[in-house]
Amino acid sequence: MSNLPTPATPRLAGHLLVEALVAQGVDTVFGVPGESYLAALDGFHEHRERVRFVACRQEGGAAFMADAQGRLSGRPGVCFVTRGPGASNASIGVHNAFQDSTPMVLFVGQVARGQRDREAFQELDYRQFFGPGTLGMAKWAAEIDDPDRLPEYVSRAFHVAMQGRPGPVVLALPEDMLTTKTSARVLPRVEPVHAWPEPEALRELRALLIGARRPFVIVGGGGWTADCVAAMQRFAESWQLPVGCGFRFQDLFDNRHPLYAGDVGIGINPRLAARLRAADLVLAVGARLGEATTGGYALLEAPRPQQTLVHVHASADELGRVYAADLMLQSSMACAAKALETLAPPATLPWAGWSAEAHADYEANLVAPPVGPLDMAEVVKAVSRLAPDAVYTNGAGNFAGWLHRYHRYPGLQHHGRTQLAPTSGSMGYGLPAAVAASLLQPERTVISFTGDGDFLMTGQELATATGYRAGRAAGKLISIVIDNGTYGTIRMHQEREYPDRVSGSDLFNPDFAALARAYRWNAGFADRTEQFEPLLREALAADRPTLLHLRLDADVITSRTTLSAIRDAARTRGGPPR
Repeated sequence: MSNLPTPATPRLAGHLLVEALVAQGVDTVFGVPGESYLAALDGFHEHRERVRFVACRQEGGAAFMADAQGRLSGRPGVCFVTRGPGASNASIGVHNAFQDSTPMVLFVGQVARGQRDREAFQELDYRQFFGPGTLGMAKWAAEIDDPDRLPEYVSRAFHVAMQGRPGPVVLALPEDMLTTKTSARVLPRVEPVHAWPEPEALRELRALLIGARRPFVIVGGGGWTADCVAAMQRFAESWQLPVGCGFRFQDLFDNRHPLYAGDVGIGINPRLAARLRAADLVLAVGARLGEATTGGYALLEAPRPQQTLVHVHASADELGRVYAADLMLQSSMACAAKALETLAPPATLPWAGWSAEAHADYEANLVAPPVGPLDMAEVVKAVSRLAPDAVYTNGAGNFAGWLHRYHRYPGLQHHGRTQLAPTSGSMGYGLPAAVAASLLQPERTVISFTGDGDFLMTGQELATATGYRAGRAAGKLISIVIDNGTYGTIRMHQEREYPDRVSGSDLFNPDFAALARAYRWNAGFADRTEQFEPLLREALAADRPTLLHLRLDADVITSRTTLSAIRDAARTRGGPPR
């Protein structure tokens, strides 16, 4: 008697592809339709009761939504785009997922197999375009020529996206391959294989901790679960260790906890930066220790830090790539913290005061002198008070500094992911991520913070939210647009390096509230602090999504300084370099 499975009923490979995604537990995909994968679109229609295709307005927005899906679920977010221009637009989301260690699978329609290598209409070689590698855009890129092997490729894509350091995978789909019939069967749901740290390395880590006097822990990166975040907190409590979160991974440790020391990223609390420099042991768990988290590789000097460095990461490629750490442990995040909490602390710990001071510095950083007429610190504090457990999203720009500094993110063991933000610095991420979060978790309130330049890169996804009724269930969807009429980060650097010589950073904006109403959103406007909270309360009670347009003086450029102060300091220094 044969053990081989009975062949399935022949059907289009495009239908088989959708079946394979359903087998992986996918119930929502994001994309922009294209004629290069009509057979797959027909498969989504065939299986519409089991999986929905969310049609977005631009491929970059669709890829950002898939990235948000990957962060929220821990499994690959899925995006479909057409060839050439569609894939090029989507590449921003792929790059973001790579740098942020987010699992994702991007499917790209491709020219027919018989037309390859002729520069056919919109043809690209996606294996070269998305080039796997340590500085590439994807972990793996492939093209499926044989419809019978389609389940194999999908299964491998999900494995690669989740295994080790999570990240994006790209699969190209020749148009004629998708219209070929196949009897192939789908493969079972993929689960990542986890690696535990080596016991001898754990014993060495314990010895290093016992010998330390000023230890500090940095958590970050992808692959975390609620259980391992809770285990990390127990480990920190057992050893009374101060914990900071890597750039835009602030929900990996409860910001309200007495051992929380703040976020280690752009706009870092100066006292926290000084504390990191003064530390004699840094334990980095999951963080890549990239440029933003290390202050341009200065807080931890590359390649050999002044501090004793212990680096725990899921990827062997990441360990030793930048830093020659004193101890390296390769481990999945799902296992690392659980292993760490087994380490028994000594009877006495000499750094209790050090840890208490770190948290006191964090608390002091929440206090700032009032700023008028619109105080962004008070805006963020009002949002945090009225929606403490919401999912918060943001794109890139100085405006995000207020959110990172003043909002207290709960650890994801309490409510799941609450921070969706691009460590890659991708502008335009905040709104699509918020729309995706609202569609995927409709019971949760989702609030996006975007700058004016940031918002207009993907603002058309307001239409996607309206079309798919995001923000109309128990949870609310609110977009907060901070409008200062300039690309603020660039303007800040211009004034620092070339004072009084502004070029290319001015913005000429629409009435954002009127624009939102055109998309059938509710909308409000504020340019004074006292106007904001009543608008927010209305938004939290509304029966549809709301955009709040906040007008901010361009001089109020960051949560710590002004353009005037930056310009004056540059003038004192002697003006622009020649």
